[in-house]
Amino acid sequence: MGILMDYADQAELDCFLERNPSIEVLELIMPDFSGIARCKRIQRSEFKRLFSGSFLSPQSAPLLGIRGDFYATTPYPELGGDPDQIIRPIAGTLAVVPWYESPVAQVMVAYTTEEGDLDWVDTRAPLVSVLEQFSNLDLYPTVATELEFYLLAQSEDGRPTPLKGNIPGTQWVQEGIQYCMPDDLFDCDGFLNDVRIASEIQGVPLTAIHSEFSPGQWEINTHHQSNAILAGHHAVLLRRIVKGVARKHGFGATFMAKPFANIPGSGMHIHASIYDAAEQNIFAENTPSNPPQLMPRLRHAVAGLSAMLDASMLCFAPNPNSYRRIQAGALAPSGKNWGYDHRDVALRIPRSAAHSRRIEHRVAGADANPYVVLAAVLAGIHWGLLQKGDPGPPVAREADLSEDQTSLPTRLDDAIQFFSDSEVLRDYLGPKFTRVYSAIRRGESNDYHSQIPDLDYLWYLRAL
Repeated sequence: MGILMDYADQAELDCFLERNPSIEVLELIMPDFSGIARCKRIQRSEFKRLFSGSFLSPQSAPLLGIRGDFYATTPYPELGGDPDQIIRPIAGTLAVVPWYESPVAQVMVAYTTEEGDLDWVDTRAPLVSVLEQFSNLDLYPTVATELEFYLLAQSEDGRPTPLKGNIPGTQWVQEGIQYCMPDDLFDCDGFLNDVRIASEIQGVPLTAIHSEFSPGQWEINTHHQSNAILAGHHAVLLRRIVKGVARKHGFGATFMAKPFANIPGSGMHIHASIYDAAEQNIFAENTPSNPPQLMPRLRHAVAGLSAMLDASMLCFAPNPNSYRRIQAGALAPSGKNWGYDHRDVALRIPRSAAHSRRIEHRVAGADANPYVVLAAVLAGIHWGLLQKGDPGPPVAREADLSEDQTSLPTRLDDAIQFFSDSEVLRDYLGPKFTRVYSAIRRGESNDYHSQIPDLDYLWYLRAL
């Protein structure tokens, strides 16, 4: 593919081990097409082999389904016999894993060719391809992620339940909406502090943490990055940190898009602005005003994102469960709309200073692959800048969208078809990736819908 990444060498490893001499085990983090940070452990005797570029892994490993198996729909001829692939450690990602009792470190790895190019099976390849398109225009994205998730209590009946705050002096738990509740910070202080420590150790820059509208739900924001691949690393690592630290504290954490039926799901919001070679934000107005003048290139970018929402939905909502979150009045976008400072639209222009003017893309679920989400968002912006379309008028700031009609795809099979039919997205993300990614998602849909859930028995077994 001709795509290069910065890989760690023996000198970086030696420096790391000099600072952390007790490390005996290294976990290799291998994000797959679904965004799962799959891992393998190697002993200290194998470190040198990894950092010399001679460590191998099956090329098919990134193509595993959500349950860790392979779907019948996956086009294995693409792999040419599933050869071993060189995996190389990514520079700057060596870090201690603080939630283990044993001496463990971690490093992110990339699937590469013999020459060191990023291979198409690496989940970052589509994002790198899109970034090259921006570079050709002398434009450079800056992005940040916001991730929502639920903490899970140990339930007596075996069913998942949110971790709710205690009411002091009682055996009761707090019900209802308690957005940014200070008592939640008190109850979860140990967990939150360990997340902070782990994030600092692993180079994930956090900006804010708060409890969300639903009981047991939290949001963590990361600092914006001029390197979109690094922002993807941060999102993947943050999900791993949250889940690892939660287990250390005796409860669970999930980034499922919609783990509970009657309360809102969890999203992954992307903030994106574009800078030129002179480091000027192309979305910023020349003379700031309030409310701001939404400049032509910002409107072009929004038009591109809006036009590609159907085709990109498979990137933002990759699992059958993802679509339970897409409904009006559920604190998630349901329509192809945009607006200034309005939290119910799909494409929001947040209130900000002119130099940090940006688009907040609010469609993706927390379950989506961060690299693929970033690639799809930036592809939409790039295409919009080229096409110079107009998105139409923005939604008024005071508009109530709680009962609006849902116009985004609401089923996985529909999204698969939109994605597969999009020549524009195929050009941005790469033909091999789009073909295999849609096949994996189709396999998951087929397997999911072939199951007989308890609901079928409750509704139909007696009546029919």
